Amino acid sequence: MGKQGSFIKRFTDIIFSILLLIISLPVMLISAIAIKLDSKGPVFFIQERSGLNGKPFRMVKFRGMVYNALKVGPPITQENDSRITRVGKILRRTSIDEIPQIINVLKGEMSLIGPRPEIIQITSKFTQEQRKVFNFKPGITGYSQINGRQRLSPGERVKMEIEYYSKANFWSDFMIVGSTIKVILNNQGNI
Repeated sequence: MGKQGSFIKRFTDIIFSILLLIISLPVMLISAIAIKLDSKGPVFFIQERSGLNGKPFRMVKFRGMVYNALKVGPPITQENDSRITRVGKILRRTSIDEIPQIINVLKGEMSLIGPRPEIIQITSKFTQEQRKVFNFKPGITGYSQINGRQRLSPGERVKMEIEYYSKANFWSDFMIVGSTIKVILNNQGNI
């Protein structure tokens, strides 16, 4: 949390990520077992996303879709997507599928709070104005995730994120954490 690129933001990312990892270990273990029992394939879904300065990185999530979902459907999740598994519906509804991204935060590829990390197929078509979002490290949660989530188009998300993160600070990040909990509990904007 804090100003993009600041020591305090990186420090809080590391401290809170370690705490979250410890606290969430039982949930992660149960989720991994449930994924393996529900469908064949790996526990984790790893996909290249665009990060800080547009640099690609491999984002980690719990797999919530059938194995090889990208080969049988579009690169992004659709509403009522038949590729989502039974366990995947629960993981997505509760946002538990996002917990493994803590690994990306610890590696310095992501932050706890930041713009949504988009797939390269989307970011490769960004305009020069939209590419300003690459000035900010992507986050597990962030402004667009609490203000429309998956109901927003990539263009809508990027526009609001550029405006928001240009002015973000520790307290605004702190407010996003509180709002994220509310959005998850209410399942707002999720598909």
